[in-house]
Amino acid sequence: MKKTLTSSVAIAALCSSAAFAEDVTVFGPWLGPDQELVEAVLSDFAEKSGHNVSYVGSDSFEQQIVVDAEAGSAPNVAVFPQPGLASDMAARGFLTPLKDGTADWVRDNYAAGQSWVDLGTYAGPDGAEDLYGFFYKVDVKSLVWYSPENFEDAGYEIPTTMEELKALTDQIVADGETPWCIGLGSGGATGWPATDWVEDMMLRTQPPAVYDQWVSNEIPFDDERVVAAIEEFGAFARNDDYVAGGAGAVASTDFRDSPKGLFAAPPQCYMHRQASFIPAFFPEGTEIGADADFFYFPAYEGKDLGAPVLGAGTLWAITNENQAAHDLIEYLQTPVAHEIWMANGGFLTPHKGVDLSKFSTEAAANMNQILLDATTFRFDASDLMPGGVGAGTFWTGMVDYAGGKDASAVASEIQSSWDALK
Repeated sequence: MKKTLTSSVAIAALCSSAAFAEDVTVFGPWLGPDQELVEAVLSDFAEKSGHNVSYVGSDSFEQQIVVDAEAGSAPNVAVFPQPGLASDMAARGFLTPLKDGTADWVRDNYAAGQSWVDLGTYAGPDGAEDLYGFFYKVDVKSLVWYSPENFEDAGYEIPTTMEELKALTDQIVADGETPWCIGLGSGGATGWPATDWVEDMMLRTQPPAVYDQWVSNEIPFDDERVVAAIEEFGAFARNDDYVAGGAGAVASTDFRDSPKGLFAAPPQCYMHRQASFIPAFFPEGTEIGADADFFYFPAYEGKDLGAPVLGAGTLWAITNENQAAHDLIEYLQTPVAHEIWMANGGFLTPHKGVDLSKFSTEAAANMNQILLDATTFRFDASDLMPGGVGAGTFWTGMVDYAGGKDASAVASEIQSSWDALK
């Protein structure tokens, strides 16, 4: 149900360019508690700008926004869960470029700013590239979860490089324990956790430009650099000594169950690589920062690729231009637009100007710091690839690989499926 957010009296004008109040409609993927939180943000914008704001959420956003745009009834602003669809719509002339200077603002005010500019820049109908997407609300995937108590009891230190992480893995084995819990099961989406591993390994073994070429298939999936990243994942997942239940259990273990080994007594594993959302599947009552904590999935010290972070996020784009829509994008550049949601949880941001004390928990602030320390940010590759690959053969191929199939053979089959779509 649409909820209109208005203020009877605007307490301040947000932008000097706003000569009068306008209606601005926002359409996005958030429902339930997240809808309430985005509406709180939009309410603040309405109060500060004087514009009349309404938000509609849908679990069929990706389909509906295309229908609305084609019918000429698009909202003023659309919130895209990933860049691929936004890029397609920009090429069809359904998006309006953001104001001049916005890209410079992002470069200056977002950590790894150029990465965010690149992710929001698309070719328009004339082939010219412009900034169309403004990222707001980000998820981090480059995390390793662990039990501080288990680490303390065993005398383990948090690794800060990939070399140290691999050494710790071997040390845990030498101590007679199992370092990792890994599970790829996810019903019809089984295999996706492995794609995150491979994406993280691509960012830790290759420059960002190579990652981008892989995502766009400018280099084939069976390029030796991609195969090497798959094998980096395999070095962990296909070693019986490294994984709880042995390598054979990786593909059949549900990803929601896989972190439970961290909390067993004695521990079934000491580390679990997974995104920021995984605490939802920890045992009830688990306190983040005490019972469980996380550290950055580190980069190789010897490869000089900085501190890359893999993640996802939402981008806001103008789909039916008016001044209020531009004012809303300008509002999203203010720290308060981020801090309102930060204070209520479930929100991370690359905005360097936010007050980290506004986060609802210290753990959230620490997680956000990983995002702020990033030198490169890249969006989840499988979400950017064609659906038949990213949510198809890439998933199933990783299951085959985890089961013992050769990495080169798997990569070639994935590339063949991509070729079939062209």
